[in-house]
Formats: sequence, structure tokens, C-alpha cells
Amino acid sequence: MRPGLDETIHPINRLQICARLSGVESLSFAAVRDGLGVSDSVLSKQLKILQEAGYVTLRKEPFNSRIHAWVALTPLGRTVYTAHMAALREIAEGQAAHPPTGPH
Repeated sequence: MRPGLDETIHPINRLQICARLSGVESLSFAAVRDGLGVSDSVLSKQLKILQEAGYVTLRKEPFNSRIHAWVALTPLGRTVYTAHMAALREIAEGQAAHPPTGPH
């Protein structure tokens, strides 16, 4: 894979999770789930992969007799996400500067 791109973050759901978390300290599990439009199980699976890589944390807290989960990017997760996005921009800008020629 191209330098700067991260195979863990690259799949669309994980990329969207990181994007949503990049601008905030943390988000509720429900906000991330609803924002992505996925089920609890799909989000849980993607978060587990990001957790195992050290990119996100999942914190559970009691609230009104229920448990609420909060998701946050770790410092490593922010660094890797920022590098991944920079690599994607570089690819996009390079393609715009050098459009393909001839038939495909």
C-alpha cells in the first residue's frame, strides 16, 4: 500500500468512523452508529478492529440506569488518520494534475 495509507483505516466504515471522531473529543456509540447508518453489530465489529490497532478507545459509563458507550480516537489514531487523509489528498491531487490519456 502507498506510504501514509493505512490498511486498517482504509475500509469505508472505518474511515467514516475516524472522520467523525477526528473533529471531537468523543462521540456516543449511538451517534456514530446513526451517523454511519449501520447496525450495532456492524459498528461493534469495526470498532473492535480499530481498538485492536490502538486507534480508538471505547469507554462505558452509567447514565440514567443504563450504560452509555463513548468512542474516541487515541493520539495514535489521530496521527494515522491524518497521515491517511494526507495520502488520499496527494493521490487525488496527483490524478487531477495528470489525467489519464488514451483509451482504457
